[in-house]
Amino acid sequence: MNKKIKYTSAESLLTVFIITIGIVAAYPLYYVLVASFSDPYQVYAGKTFLKPSGFTLRGYQSVFLDPNLLSGFFNSVKYTFFGTLYSVALLYLTAYPLSFKNLPGRKLISIFFIITLYFSGGLIPTYLIVKETGLINTTAAIIIPGGIAVSNMVILRSFFENNIPRDIMEAAKIDGAGYWRIFVQVVIPLSKPIMAVMIVYSMVAYWNDWFTALIYLPGQAKAPLPLVLRNILIKSSVSAAQSSTISGGYAELNKITEMIKFSSMIVAAFPMLVIFPFVQKYFEKGLMAGAVKG
Repeated sequence: MNKKIKYTSAESLLTVFIITIGIVAAYPLYYVLVASFSDPYQVYAGKTFLKPSGFTLRGYQSVFLDPNLLSGFFNSVKYTFFGTLYSVALLYLTAYPLSFKNLPGRKLISIFFIITLYFSGGLIPTYLIVKETGLINTTAAIIIPGGIAVSNMVILRSFFENNIPRDIMEAAKIDGAGYWRIFVQVVIPLSKPIMAVMIVYSMVAYWNDWFTALIYLPGQAKAPLPLVLRNILIKSSVSAAQSSTISGGYAELNKITEMIKFSSMIVAAFPMLVIFPFVQKYFEKGLMAGAVKG
């Protein structure tokens, strides 16, 4: 027998508020999607509020016809895959020991990490370190420098402190398990929700990172997808500027540039949008577990 659920006025108001916030958050992405299929002049005229106007695929054609696009996609997949493995492994290996309050030097080590949230050596010292270690123009230059996001490490450490029962760890220790065995067979299985959060954070960071590649990877052969898309847009903009002396040339190329701009945003965001629904359940559970003391 189905029972009708009655909502109070406060719950109804909260539901409307959440739906409104969701629409406000999702609409910019929807607008970019609609604009990527529309004539730029129609976009500027405000005729693409809800649906495409002057439907066209020229922006996507210009993006996908670039010879570097496919290699950029596979480079991004490679950097994201190995970078995520590397980052999550480092996060676990740093957050787990720091979750023990009796760890010698715990406070000093924590301060060492926290300082990096507020102060940085800057681009030039970082570049010199990467250069002197022989990482220029290598995959390691993309993966290694950003291996640990300290904010993620703090979240993970808080999860270990508040959500991994110490009684279970003590019981395993009494049964003869060492710290490493407890970590592998107890801590990791119990921390799958927060692991999903760390994986998503790391994947998004590596996938969207184009500036590191711009600095450390000369040439196009190893460029990731965001950098390839950036270069496509720059080439189109330069071509439009150079054609300003040709009658009608500037307007047409500028139009294509605008279409490429919107299309590039969708192409860059699409893989992450496809992956996220598969980890959303674990992502939400992990966020709650990492935020609430239990």
